[in-house]
Amino acid sequence: MSAYPVKILFLSALFLITSVFFVYFYAKDSPGAVYVYINDAKIEVELADSVQKRAEGLSGRENLGRNQGMLFVFERPDYYSFWMKDMNFALDVIWIDENKKIVDITKNILPESYPKKFQPHEPAKYVLEVNAGFADAHNIKISDTADF
Repeated sequence: MSAYPVKILFLSALFLITSVFFVYFYAKDSPGAVYVYINDAKIEVELADSVQKRAEGLSGRENLGRNQGMLFVFERPDYYSFWMKDMNFALDVIWIDENKKIVDITKNILPESYPKKFQPHEPAKYVLEVNAGFADAHNIKISDTADF
């Protein structure tokens, strides 16, 4: 066996390993994905930016991924109420104002709380729903800033 095919095989393997390394460590975001960043948390969010999407929310889903959430986007700041109708898992709800400052957090809202409604103490333009315990796990608190 000549050295030429071995060299090509070695270079091909090196290229493949380098490509995998690059994708794993340097490819930051999935194409088309939307992220919210708060403190050390990077949350891949689904946007609820229409009346239909906001009405449906996360209802009926079995679960939510570890670093995933839903970002509700409203036209203007207000005291938007949320409830746990048809929910199958607990949530932390984070209210964010038009300057992307967290104005309120309601933690560990259980599905059994329905029909109780939850709303912020200050107007919000965005509302982020994440798995229960997420806010505590990432030390998210009122007056923190979200980036998206």
